[in-house]
Amino acid sequence: MIHRTALIDETAELGRNVKVGPYSIIGPGVTIGDDTVIGPHAVIKGPTVIGKGNQIFQFTSIGEDCQDKKYKGEPTRLEIGDNNIFREHVTVHRGTIQDQGLTKIGSNNLLMVAVHVAHDCIIGDDNIFANTCGIAGHVHIGDGVLLGGMTGVHQFCKIGSYAMTAGCSLVLKDIPAYVMVGGNPASARSMNFEGMRRRGWSAEVVRQLRKAYKVVYREGNTLAEAIAELEQWETAPELEVFIQSLRHSERGITR
Repeated sequence: MIHRTALIDETAELGRNVKVGPYSIIGPGVTIGDDTVIGPHAVIKGPTVIGKGNQIFQFTSIGEDCQDKKYKGEPTRLEIGDNNIFREHVTVHRGTIQDQGLTKIGSNNLLMVAVHVAHDCIIGDDNIFANTCGIAGHVHIGDGVLLGGMTGVHQFCKIGSYAMTAGCSLVLKDIPAYVMVGGNPASARSMNFEGMRRRGWSAEVVRQLRKAYKVVYREGNTLAEAIAELEQWETAPELEVFIQSLRHSERGITR
């Protein structure tokens, strides 16, 4: 399962049934979980921990030093969960000591061709990042997010769970949960109501979120005023996710 041309450091730890393709390089301090498949010409550097069942395609670079000029070779980490797909030319960099020294990606994510995940990003589960998305340093992304192709995300932005971006969007501010944005710079267009229905959410939950969107985006409220009003409602768990994403915004939300 390990091609004879692959170079694997003696300190690397590979689980059961790990496959490594021709000319791939696995450096020191790398741990790879069971049933992970690494294609040809991939480079994985440590300290990096990769979970089970991941697929890492050819020409990927996982766990490389970051591009932050403040980085001086300090030991930092990358953690990746289970069942992710990293397509060709994906790059993922480790963290910096200016943050928590950690870049972290959850499970069941699809990173399409040439996606870049920069240092100190924290990414949840079940996300899809289409081709050539660029995610700058210190970005936090929730679960179930869809980034359209060539989306660019500014450093320190937060993208709430189940949000979406159109192709070629430039994200300069935080995107609350469920909100769909597009444009350069990105502006809010609606919520992902169709995605809610596909997930089987009740008509009442969808109605409440539609009303909440209007409070934030259509009634002329400041963000503080909108949060104060929403906090008076009897909230479903799904609405609470939206409210929390508003509360935690530090850069201001995409309007």
